[in-house]
Amino acid sequence: MSFPGPNPPRLWIPGPTYVRPELLATLARPTVGHRTKTMTEMVLALEPRLKKLFGTKQHVVVLTASGSAAWEGAIRCGVRAKWACVTNGNFSDRWHDTGVDCGRETVRIGFEWGEGIDPNKVADVLKKAGPVEAVGFVHNETSTGAWCQLPEVVKAIRSVQKDVLIFVDAVSTLGGVEFKFDEWGLDVALASSQKCLALPPGIAVVAVSDRFLQRAKTIKGRGYYLDFVLLCDDWDLRHQTPPTPAVNMFYALDEQLTAFDKETLPARFARHEKMAAQFHRWAESKGFTSFVAPKYRSPTTANCNSGGVDLNAFISQMLERGHELSHGYGKLKGKCFRVGHFGDHAPQALTEMLGIADDVLKNLGR
Repeated sequence: MSFPGPNPPRLWIPGPTYVRPELLATLARPTVGHRTKTMTEMVLALEPRLKKLFGTKQHVVVLTASGSAAWEGAIRCGVRAKWACVTNGNFSDRWHDTGVDCGRETVRIGFEWGEGIDPNKVADVLKKAGPVEAVGFVHNETSTGAWCQLPEVVKAIRSVQKDVLIFVDAVSTLGGVEFKFDEWGLDVALASSQKCLALPPGIAVVAVSDRFLQRAKTIKGRGYYLDFVLLCDDWDLRHQTPPTPAVNMFYALDEQLTAFDKETLPARFARHEKMAAQFHRWAESKGFTSFVAPKYRSPTTANCNSGGVDLNAFISQMLERGHELSHGYGKLKGKCFRVGHFGDHAPQALTEMLGIADDVLKNLGR
């Protein structure tokens, strides 16, 4: 059997997302040795563009792993005993649980699914919890479609503990919205390839601060594969990765970052904002209300209530017409549907998809 078949649907799910044919073609290039001059030159070419994307002059690395691995690496390398994790959906819940599984005392700063992150509540919980070594939170919670005003959250955290390490999951925002790692005073920020970067799954990109590395060097038991001290040393000094990387995914990342430069980051960010507004205008016109308040609507992903529509039929018929949307996640399944309007989707493609959605809704009596 051939996977995925001759006519795969266009992916509008919150990841993995649509990948341009030109990028897929780069994966078919001959693989080079990961200790060769060619690979070293590629790492050197990637570094300044990744730093530009993150908004940092500090350290960047590429992991052959998902963003979830970087969650664990941040905890193992940056937390000796106690940290806090802000939760407001499934993926932030998972990051919290990862801390527990790593044997660290993990303070939950909890919000209901669909709620945005209130900086004042974050500060209040931290004051009651006492000193922690780090605080982590998700920039955009794809299970609910809620994103946070990151600088305000960081400011609230710093008002309680000035020198605490700050970890940010930017999995579904990096490459879709402006990011200012250094200006915001972050210590770890991580993203996966299959979201706004619009590449196949398989690698994660991570920005790391000098302060984080200084802390990490004092912590034992960091492991090997996710030891950010070792990763940064190899990347910065030898322009390599300790374990064998996904070489062909590096080709695709290099090609995509070149495309980012051609489009320009401001234009890319503006395109994401335009598509988000376009989608929500359509959704509201059809009676699909956002699961989150307008203030917290994501510029890269959407989560809408069912509006009384049979979501199984709606999503199934959209798939038959060549467009894959996503069901609600976890406890929201059957109540919501989700769309990822990010990456290399364009407003015209979104217009075409929404036109098909109009036809499907008519068939469903809507």
